[in-house]
Amino acid sequence: MDREVEALERIAGALERIKPAPTPAPDLSVTDAFVWHTSPDRLEAVPEVNRIEIDLLVGIDRSRDTLLANTLQFAKGMPANNVLLWGARGMGKSSLVKAAHAEVLKQAEGLKLVEIQREDLPTIGRLLNLLRGQDMRFLLFCDDLSFDHDDSHYKSLKAVLDGGIEGRPENVLFYATSNRRHLMPRDMIENERSTAISPSEAVEEKVSLSDRFGLWLGFHPCDQDEYLTMIRGYCDALEITISDAVLRAEAIEWQQTRGSRSGRVAWQYVTDLAGRRGVKI
Repeated sequence: MDREVEALERIAGALERIKPAPTPAPDLSVTDAFVWHTSPDRLEAVPEVNRIEIDLLVGIDRSRDTLLANTLQFAKGMPANNVLLWGARGMGKSSLVKAAHAEVLKQAEGLKLVEIQREDLPTIGRLLNLLRGQDMRFLLFCDDLSFDHDDSHYKSLKAVLDGGIEGRPENVLFYATSNRRHLMPRDMIENERSTAISPSEAVEEKVSLSDRFGLWLGFHPCDQDEYLTMIRGYCDALEITISDAVLRAEAIEWQQTRGSRSGRVAWQYVTDLAGRRGVKI
């Protein structure tokens, strides 16, 4: 018996020595933006966020004003809604979230932006426990959020948006961007309708996630005038000199070669133009 106890003590000692050290509490005062990582769980500081000025985001005035108002309410400790920014690719959804965060910081201190990857959503409960009780306020941001068939990650997110039994921390808000209004592909929803024993209940389970966002902000494809206005705004901000006639001809040709027209395509053209003109961005 003594030998067995001694062996168990040695095993326990070995396990104690090899277990990872506890994750140190993050210093949230070092910067205003973080990225959530797992294995081990940690908040990694982002010294400089990749974003553009909010004034350069053209053609999304209503979404911009709504998101700014909601974010400022939250930063000042007032009630605010979780937000789903959905719609056309490349029309500034994620850029608006980052730009709004920077704009609100000019009026209210202590608002932190925390990015979480879609594949890390099952760990979001641990992240909330880390943020709960902090004297700062946090925008959790998930870019390009969507779910495929048999993807159960959305269940983790439901608990965050609804709060679960503990309730969502008062100092945390969730912003997500997606190309899909209901976060699920249409063919997946139709498949549920055609194959489930109770079609209406199956579809309701899948699409109810988007209903948990208090604000839906739609982003739609831009027309040619808006596209050219975006480019002119970028050129003026970067001090790139180009005539309207040349800009129009080159920008339309660029758009045609890409087969699409969006804010992202406009920025890609300006990047190419800046390189050709020897202007650093």
